[in-house]
Amino acid sequence: MTLTETLRSDGLGGSFDPRELLVALGFVLGVNLIGASPAFAVGSDTGWIDRPAFYPPEIVFPVAWTLIFTCLGLACYLLYRRGLDRRDVRAAFGLFAVQMVLNLAWTPAFFGLQSPAAGLAVIVPLWAAILATAYAFARVDRRAAALFLPYIGWVSFAVVLNYSIWAIN
Repeated sequence: MTLTETLRSDGLGGSFDPRELLVALGFVLGVNLIGASPAFAVGSDTGWIDRPAFYPPEIVFPVAWTLIFTCLGLACYLLYRRGLDRRDVRAAFGLFAVQMVLNLAWTPAFFGLQSPAAGLAVIVPLWAAILATAYAFARVDRRAAALFLPYIGWVSFAVVLNYSIWAIN
């Protein structure tokens, strides 16, 4: 397949419709706005915590989350293209909603309550929910599931970081 054919194909056997770019962009922007909302509402001041030696520079967090939420938006777009009339697509979106609620709950638990313990109580089930969601997405579209890999990696690191902060504070 040539590059032109690849760019014109939607990967689902159809031809590329430029309006689909707007739909994909809508998913990406929507997930980014929803995902960032707790940080805007509660803040993310870390002045109250003692940090482990492997704590990354502050700039890493917004960059990582923007990349992750962009990947999640694209994954949702790929599932949406498979059809909301499919049961497996609806189930995957249901799990996506569950993990997103847990994701949104972590910032108020950790930063809002200034409680690493509350953060741990949210992030461990979040990690499990992310794995379940990625599996559900893989049953529909493996490309969509692959877009969860940065998220799984980052939240795995965040579990260790959250635990370390809890342990030293």
